[in-house]
Amino acid sequence: MKILLKTACKGIMTVVLFAAAVSAQAQTGIGTQTPDASAALEISSTTKGLLMPQLTSAQKNTMPTPATGLMIYDTDLNCISVNNGTPAAPSWGCTLLLNRKFFYMPSINIPTSTALIGVTQTKNLYAQYVSEFGTPKLASAGAPASIPYFANPTDLSYYVTYCDTDLIEISGIDANGVMTYKLLKNANYDSYMNIVFAPK
Repeated sequence: MKILLKTACKGIMTVVLFAAAVSAQAQTGIGTQTPDASAALEISSTTKGLLMPQLTSAQKNTMPTPATGLMIYDTDLNCISVNNGTPAAPSWGCTLLLNRKFFYMPSINIPTSTALIGVTQTKNLYAQYVSEFGTPKLASAGAPASIPYFANPTDLSYYVTYCDTDLIEISGIDANGVMTYKLLKNANYDSYMNIVFAPK
């Protein structure tokens, strides 16, 4: 009887010590023994990724009381979808930029003075985009100071979807978003060009 009691006490003590050790560990690591102190969970791998639950829009929208901040992959919208609302009133939205097939470049000015006609020039479309998104002239109350933007020029593909070919001759856009062009004549007041960025 004494031996059984001693064994039982040892088992209880082991469970208590294990539980204390688990509660003392503030972070959990998968694939790492040293998760970052700011992470509740860190997954580390150089050969595998994280696969989250994949739901259709209908399945997502009928999910009962989804937590605020809950994330799933929406197979209809092809995006990571986040509940920005509350469990009682969900408001699902695709995460910024991940679901965008393309977006228009911010407005740019291309000088069209007579002295520039026939002169080969360049315009760094990516640098202009970063400048305007990084330091917008005005933001609404409570909005972040800058708009998120792609960190590298090669994260994007660049397109001119419309231009007046009697006015401008575009010879190309390199992988970093630098457009090379020649002005053929002075611009009219209604001249414009559409430039589109597409995330790769």
